[in-house]
Parts: sequence; C-alpha cells; structure tokens
Amino acid sequence: MQKLIISVLGYDRPGIIAAITRILFEHDGNIENVNQTILQSQFAGTFIASIPLASGLETIQRALEAEMAAMRLQVHLMPFTPEPPCFHNVKHQPFIITTQGPDRKGLVAGITDVMARHGINVTNLQAVFKGGDAPGDNIMIYEVDIPDTTDWQAFNKDLRTRASELDLTLSIQHRNIFEAINRI
Repeated sequence: MQKLIISVLGYDRPGIIAAITRILFEHDGNIENVNQTILQSQFAGTFIASIPLASGLETIQRALEAEMAAMRLQVHLMPFTPEPPCFHNVKHQPFIITTQGPDRKGLVAGITDVMARHGINVTNLQAVFKGGDAPGDNIMIYEVDIPDTTDWQAFNKDLRTRASELDLTLSIQHRNIFEAINRI
C-alpha cells in the first residue's frame, strides 16, 4: 500500500465527497483522514488515503482530475511520505485562543507570529470575518499545542501586547476548560 494526499478546491456543490470517495473505492483505496469545510461558498477538502501499489498514483490522479474537472474543481495529489513528527514528540498541552475585534489586514499574521516565536503549534484555525467595525462580528479561534517548556509569562505578555496593538480582545483557555464551558 502507498499513501497519498488529495487536495480539492472549488465552488461547493452536492456530490463532491461522493465523487472522490467513489473513485478511491473503485481503485481499492481506503480513506484514512479527511478535513473538509466550506469557505465563503468554496469547497476545501484534504484527504489522506492508502491505495494498493498496483493502482498507481497516476491512474487515480487521471480519474480524479477528470471527475473534478467536470465539476469545475481543482485537484492536487502527492505521495504521502510519513516523516518523524517534529512537534509531536514534545510534551505539550492543548489550548484554545480566541480573538475578537474589528476586521483588518494582518490580524492572523500578527497573532501567529507571536505563537511561532514561542514555539507554539497551531493545529486548527477558524476565522470568520464579517466585515465592519463591530468587534463581535470578527472572531478567530486558534486551537494550539503549547509546549510544557513555554515561558508562560513571556508568551502571555507578548500575545496580549500584540492583541492590544491589533485592537483585539483575547482569551486563552486550556481545551478541557473551553469544552466544559462551551458544552451545549
């Protein structure tokens, strides 16, 4: 078996996932991971699948490209070569960082720059910008892994300073606390 990464982008419509999974099934492939969302009417999906060596990457690529082109979607395939994780061997804790404030350029860049300087890995990011100056309308939710060795005082100070410079309200919570508070 070989693994591949499939990325699909384009205007959302019913049947995209059905088409991708059907082609993989027809080529004896198995989906191992999927992350899919709709961003302002655009489908964005990433799949990791294993396929038999006999199926061939090029054969599956041609089948997917033909099917996705008919749906006016872009598809990109590449072999997946597992590498030792550069971050997962580091002891860390999961946190949720949320920011709210007026929409403007550089918000994500400003916040993630601070995280990167402190060795913090963003594992998931959701940003909803509705425009305008109403602070509640523009929200970013960062799911992050913070190494146990992080200098919390320095990180907290740097992050809050940057959030203030960007006119953002900031919240940091351990994921367990965030989930308990926001449980429906």
